Amino acid sequence: MRRTTTVGLFALAAVGFLIGLRPAESGEKGKLGAAPVEVREVLDKALAFLKANQGQDGSFSPSRAGPGVTGVVVAGLVRNGVSPKNPVVARGLAYLESTVQKDGGVYTTGLANYTTSIAVMAFKEANTGGKYDTIIKNGSDFLKGIQQGGDKGIASGGFGYTAKDRPDLSNTGFAVEALLAAGVGKDDPSIKNALKFLSNCQNLPGEHNEQAFAKKATKDDRGGFIYHPFDPDDSKHKTPEGGLRSLGGMTYGGLKSFLYAGVSKDDSRVKSAIGWVRNHYTLEENPGMKQAGLYYYYHTFAKAMDALGEDQFADAKGTKHDWRRELFDALQKRQLKNGSWINEGDKTFMESDPNLATAFALLSLSYCHAGKR
Repeated sequence: MRRTTTVGLFALAAVGFLIGLRPAESGEKGKLGAAPVEVREVLDKALAFLKANQGQDGSFSPSRAGPGVTGVVVAGLVRNGVSPKNPVVARGLAYLESTVQKDGGVYTTGLANYTTSIAVMAFKEANTGGKYDTIIKNGSDFLKGIQQGGDKGIASGGFGYTAKDRPDLSNTGFAVEALLAAGVGKDDPSIKNALKFLSNCQNLPGEHNEQAFAKKATKDDRGGFIYHPFDPDDSKHKTPEGGLRSLGGMTYGGLKSFLYAGVSKDDSRVKSAIGWVRNHYTLEENPGMKQAGLYYYYHTFAKAMDALGEDQFADAKGTKHDWRRELFDALQKRQLKNGSWINEGDKTFMESDPNLATAFALLSLSYCHAGKR
């Protein structure tokens, strides 16, 4: 069951934020994206909810994900302009610090890769004056230590929940974001090898992926990404043709990982992923999974679109989308009166936990500001 739990959790990616960027300070109605006053209204409601639901130790939902949800909350708030000195953020950071292990990882459960990656990105967002430099460096060293080695076949370069678990795209995407946030170079072997594994998760037959499922990809699935390339015959996403169905959250996660790592937009893998996105552009569901993991999908959608750098994105029909505005509208209409978000009945991604759904929503919200690049 751990396999479905985490896609879920973070199911959490990654948390991958474009580290170092901050919301624009200005923006007016009529411009692309949402105006600051609109974002602030949504943010204030969410902050009030989080303040009321934070544990005495500063954590959020620790029994489910250790420091994972807390890390997403902290990063989401800081990215939206909330000061690290704000009591909710400060207490969250203190809790994250309390879960740092001697090996450099940040974890309390078996989700060590997820929670360490998320914590590294949260600390990076809140880092001032080098306060968290050592934690960030040790965290990145820990992540490198649990990456699958070059003798693991199609698993080589991937990241699982721990060093002993089979890798998947979600875990790997989070690790790539965290390593880059920690200052690891794009040419570092850990990044290059991770990209090889991610290529093995793309429905794109050729030099980067020679697996049978990719060769059987339908026109509809070509260019998209799957969760992992193992045991395709047992996958619930197997197609009648014998391939594997491309999934929305995974495709945006794969695309942003390539772009973050400096893969050219002219690369066949990037071009094919963008083509899939054009054919499946939507904010009403997580393509391939319907409503499951909707808020996870929103945050990978936002990061990939931001990394792509197109203020208006044209779908396959040529319709141009102000994706920031459309994402904001999707989030705003789903926010509950108490300021939270929740995905009722979502057991796969665990977004039935309002702390987790709200954390993902905040990360997504940070990319909605008018004029933000």
